[in-house]
Amino acid sequence: MSDTPIHNGKASPEQVTYANMLFYGCWGGLALMAVTYLLYVTGIIAPHVPLEVVPLLWSEPVGTYLELGKVPVGWGWTVLIGQGDFLNFLGIVLLAGMTILCYIPLIPVFLKRGEKGFALMALTEIIVLLVAASGIVGAGAH
Repeated sequence: MSDTPIHNGKASPEQVTYANMLFYGCWGGLALMAVTYLLYVTGIIAPHVPLEVVPLLWSEPVGTYLELGKVPVGWGWTVLIGQGDFLNFLGIVLLAGMTILCYIPLIPVFLKRGEKGFALMALTEIIVLLVAASGIVGAGAH
């Protein structure tokens, strides 16, 4: 038998909030990826690495692609966000950041109910994910 309390089979308001944000955020991220991809492949927004050059670089090591394409590493792509091939990253970032975004509105709810431990856990989760994504600990992040 499980130690987890049963709530008449219903999700808590916090779970519903998290799930709704995740649902709409994921669909929004996918839609953003589709739109930005179309802007890229149609040439409406010019790419940093010309589309006709990309297949030539596919068989090359990534270092060659980065060097010949003058592509920055890590979060350096953000300076190229106006280019069609890097604009696509916005949807990916949204999808990857949904957990962080979903935790944010839970903190005030937990604090309002006096559940400081849960609020602290949500805040800690946000901080850990932001630090991991930043790459400041040198563990990759890209």
